[in-house]
Amino acid sequence: MDKRRIEKAVKEILLAIGEDITRHDIKDTPARVADMYEEILGGTKVNPEKELEVVFEKEHDEIVLLKGIPLYSICEHHLLPFIGRAHVAYIPSNNRVTGLSKIARVVDTFSRRLQVQERLTTDIADLMMNKLKPKGVLVVIEAEHLCMSMRGVKKPGVMTITSAV
Repeated sequence: MDKRRIEKAVKEILLAIGEDITRHDIKDTPARVADMYEEILGGTKVNPEKELEVVFEKEHDEIVLLKGIPLYSICEHHLLPFIGRAHVAYIPSNNRVTGLSKIARVVDTFSRRLQVQERLTTDIADLMMNKLKPKGVLVVIEAEHLCMSMRGVKKPGVMTITSAV
């Protein structure tokens, strides 16, 4: 990630909207925004497949469900956040299970990228199927999109729900 280019671009945006970039409360904003993007879009530096490399042999062939994994991501259309929860379930096959924290990390890694919720949901499900080879996977994500809450239709509180099976 090129933080200097981000800082320069943020300065240009501030100037374009009429802000005085030398003002005390704004002068460090470009650097803060660059740091923020590095943090919240850090999933591009991580390979989510590595999270599911560790599997355990357990005699369990019923649903494993992680409910309510908090997530935030950035809508690639408007560069505004969407915030919500993921529910991830799978049915192990051949006694292959993974650590619960690994599933939460997969959600984090895919979320910390420019995204659309539909692709985020599918990416998580596809990776789980390909790496764990379970009998089945279900991913449901419910999120509020600030691009719908703050602009355009201006409907705060609307939850968008997507699923991948």
